[in-house]
Amino acid sequence: MKIGKITINFGVAVIIFGIIFYLQGNSIVGPTTSFMYSNPKWILNGILIAISGGVIMGMGIVINLRRPK
Repeated sequence: MKIGKITINFGVAVIIFGIIFYLQGNSIVGPTTSFMYSNPKWILNGILIAISGGVIMGMGIVINLRRPK
């Protein structure tokens, strides 16, 4: 099982969700009826979620580099 690749893919998915939440908070994407739409709190939440995804992805890269092939 390639845990490093799974971790990288999970990190990328979290980054994508963070970007979507950031854009919804900035009123760029999403339905206007969403509670996240035009909500400044979700701008910060989206940034923090995307950063968390980057950390998870980085951990996956480190796992891939440290495992013997």
